[in-house]
Amino acid sequence: PGPVSTEVLSQDASGMIDEAREVARWADNIVVKIPANLEGVEATSVLSKEGVKVNFTLCFSLNQTLLGVAAGASFVSPFVGRLDDIGEDGMKVVEDIVKFLRFYQLPTQVIAASIRHPQHCMVAAKAGAHIATVPYKVLLQMIQHPLTDIGVKRFMDDWSKVMKD
Repeated sequence: PGPVSTEVLSQDASGMIDEAREVARWADNIVVKIPANLEGVEATSVLSKEGVKVNFTLCFSLNQTLLGVAAGASFVSPFVGRLDDIGEDGMKVVEDIVKFLRFYQLPTQVIAASIRHPQHCMVAAKAGAHIATVPYKVLLQMIQHPLTDIGVKRFMDDWSKVMKD
């Protein structure tokens, strides 16, 4: 299976490190979510040197991403919907992060988080986000299209006519 993220609850670097070490032992595919703040940068630096995969989460700017990547984060998670909520362009932040990582050929992957609607998914994919955390209701919205429903109904109507003949 792919990566599975778990989140630390501690607010200080020492506590984050202790928690992360513990949960990282659970399975090889564990990725520990560490917040994009000063304590999180310190914890990310220590953990990444120990081989613990870190998701630098609650990222809201390219500056935070720069620090997380420099500390060794395997993943960064910009929160698109929450940025949109305060009038900023969350998808622009994702685009900027992806461009930065590509330009410097860095291995850190982008997880587009706080996805609110199908448009977020399309733009995140076009921008080059590696992963998106998509709520189930958004997945359902992504698969629905009125022309598909109309097409299925027409096929069924046509089939019914053929069967009557």
